[in-house]
Amino acid sequence: MKTWDVIIAGGGIIGLSLALELRERGADVLVLERGEPGREASAAAAGMLAAADPETPMDLRLFAAESARLYPEFVEKLQAASGINVDFRRQGTIVLLESVDTPPGHIKLSVDELTRLEPALQAGEYSAFFLHENSVDPDLLLQAAVKATRNAGVEILSHTFAQKISLQNGHVEVTTEGRRFIARTAVNCQGAWAGAPVKPRKGQMCYLQPLNPGLLNHVVRAPEAYLVPRSSGKILVGATVEDTGFDKSVKPQTVEMLHRAACVLIPELASAPVVQSWAGLRPGTPDDLPIMGETGIPGILVSSGHFRNGILLAPAAARVMADLIMGRSSAIDISSFSSTRFAAVRG
Repeated sequence: MKTWDVIIAGGGIIGLSLALELRERGADVLVLERGEPGREASAAAAGMLAAADPETPMDLRLFAAESARLYPEFVEKLQAASGINVDFRRQGTIVLLESVDTPPGHIKLSVDELTRLEPALQAGEYSAFFLHENSVDPDLLLQAAVKATRNAGVEILSHTFAQKISLQNGHVEVTTEGRRFIARTAVNCQGAWAGAPVKPRKGQMCYLQPLNPGLLNHVVRAPEAYLVPRSSGKILVGATVEDTGFDKSVKPQTVEMLHRAACVLIPELASAPVVQSWAGLRPGTPDDLPIMGETGIPGILVSSGHFRNGILLAPAAARVMADLIMGRSSAIDISSFSSTRFAAVRG
């Protein structure tokens, strides 16, 4: 029976980026994905690389900032290996806040400066700030990640759900429906399906297609909604956070609410049709921090619970998890993300 150095359960951006990192270090890697690789929460995300988002927990901010720093190199690697442009945009973010105080890393914008940057944007009573942040199109990013990972020699099995990961006679055994796979190490990267305490946090969002493809150039974050422009001219509007289990249904009234919120910020979007709407299941944890590292069972690790930040955290998560698997010390501290802070985490 064939054995692998590492089996990764989960073919989202966290699992794929780890597989690619491990393959680059010489490991023989197998990825098992319950559906189609890259088609769950990863591709459904907004793609804001928002390391300075005030909603990001304090214990995650240094890790997020390090991953944001790695992103240009990460994008370059994926694009070169796949031939797919992932629409990595570096124009920055405009943040609208009720507070007039300038948060760290933000630059206060005058009314004239805001008008020059985004003529169609109406800040209303909000204070406007500029933030050096990037964005990426997650759908294109995942297409690139899947192709790059396969091109590197990683085998990816679709429609293969890792039902159980266990230690058996000194090796790790991953059991699926009707099959079992053997490896030295296995990593649970199954996102919302990783098992307790990780649970799905639903997010609904939509794409608007304005007549003017250059209507918006910067990401806009406001209390009611965020807007993420794509180079195609489409504008993503998001997103809700809902605890509805594994329900991925899209509610017309929610899409309408998002459209209205976008129109308050950019009135011209009232004439922009909704060309696509969808829902994704973010992997959430009780404290909104990821679960990364060893599980207490030799050879079984976990990297899940990245919630809103899976796309952003992928490069740093891949490096630190690969270091752990290879028995190397890492310069990135993940002690705050240990699975030991919760009761049992399914391997």
